[in-house]
Amino acid sequence: MWLELIIALGLVFFIEGVAWALFPNQLKRLLVALMAQSAANIRLTGLTLATIGVAIVWMVKG
Repeated sequence: MWLELIIALGLVFFIEGVAWALFPNQLKRLLVALMAQSAANIRLTGLTLATIGVAIVWMVKG
């Protein structure tokens, strides 16, 4: 289980790094737009994405 968690964390870093390397200006604009959102909206989005992620892992690992 710990090995899978470390692999997943490595994949997150890889995907984030590739996104920043390929689209730096677009991500900077996204961060500026994010600052205009309420904390409640950001929290709801984060919880929704976390739930989707858990559901995907649950379906795949079944």
